[in-house]
Amino acid sequence: MPEEERGGPVEELEEVVIREENPPKTVKIGSTLAPKHKAVLQKVLWDYNDVFTWSHEEMPGIPPNLAAHRLNVNPTFKPIKQKRRYFNPNRNTAVQEEVDKLLRAIFIKKVRYPEWIANMVIVPKTNGKWRMCVDYTDLNHACPKDSFPLPKIDQLVDSTAGNKTLSFMDAFSGYNQITMHPSNQEKTSFITDQGLYCYKMMPFGLKNTGTTYQRLVNKLFKEQIGRTMEVYVDDMITKSQQVEQYPDHLRETFEVL
Repeated sequence: MPEEERGGPVEELEEVVIREENPPKTVKIGSTLAPKHKAVLQKVLWDYNDVFTWSHEEMPGIPPNLAAHRLNVNPTFKPIKQKRRYFNPNRNTAVQEEVDKLLRAIFIKKVRYPEWIANMVIVPKTNGKWRMCVDYTDLNHACPKDSFPLPKIDQLVDSTAGNKTLSFMDAFSGYNQITMHPSNQEKTSFITDQGLYCYKMMPFGLKNTGTTYQRLVNKLFKEQIGRTMEVYVDDMITKSQQVEQYPDHLRETFEVL
């Protein structure tokens, strides 16, 4: 989630460089860490800087044999083609920029003759930019709910209480790292002034995407969850009861990533 939409930190943070580029790539760590612990943490982050990304082009994606999102469309539902919505020039420009970005990242592709067609939805953000997603209301109505359990927030809070160090990590465009199953890609089609497109990667807004992601992280971090990690969909926490354990627990997490 963008920083401007998150709550404030519980302690002061400082930026540290973990990759020397132009501009340098940084992450934020607690400013109250003792110097010796801060130095160890910075070395771990530097050693594993390849697991961090700042652009869609750097994302390797999840191998399809590990996870792929499938739609279970009820065959009694008739496919719906939403009537194209029209936007003012400013919003049209924002839509085109988003589509171009998704095409460059190979998250979407052009499509012809899809049975299902949805519209883009554009919502203004607090920073003056636009948040865009696809209105999958009709398609979602045709798909039954996946009852795979998500962790309960209160239990996650309880499980992290009493730990000396916590690391909060958010998967960059996490949903877009999971492939849409090829047989279902065209069902995700959406329309803009420029044409018709469908998702090759799992988009935000589809029903049951959260459970698909939770299945993946439960599989990847099965040895860590409950012991040194807690994971809620694409939000991860690495936890340590002793500061001295923290670097090893982070390394263990980064090795999986």
